[in-house]
Amino acid sequence: MNSDYFFLFLHSLLRYGVLVSVLLAGLMALRGYLMQRPILVGERMVAIIAMVLCHVQLVVGLVLYLMRVKSYTPNFPSYTFWKFEHIGTMIIGIILVTLGRSLAKRAKEERAKQLRVAVFYLIGLALMLWATPWPFREIGHGRGWL
Repeated sequence: MNSDYFFLFLHSLLRYGVLVSVLLAGLMALRGYLMQRPILVGERMVAIIAMVLCHVQLVVGLVLYLMRVKSYTPNFPSYTFWKFEHIGTMIIGIILVTLGRSLAKRAKEERAKQLRVAVFYLIGLALMLWATPWPFREIGHGRGWL
């Protein structure tokens, strides 16, 4: 198996873990904030796992990007999406998730921690969903779900 295809498969598969964990962490934090209850250990663990998965996905994505960047010429279909929009937006989304976790750790009050995780994770998730080349979008047409 070509390493290019291995990293593409891994990157495509890992996106589901990233998206689900970021969504869960964001919604759990929002629920805790709205219910005015303390952070549970499981909620904190989901937020940490989501951040770690984001970082693993970033490393795999950067390896894949470096392997393929030579083929991204202005004549390449969807050149700007792959060369700039996808990677740039995903990096911003991962920075937001990391920032949310970091700011939550520094907050003194439980509600402030939950609010920071909820806001930063959910905004990061929205950016990630937008920049994903889903099969139903023109940019991902014919790519499949995996």
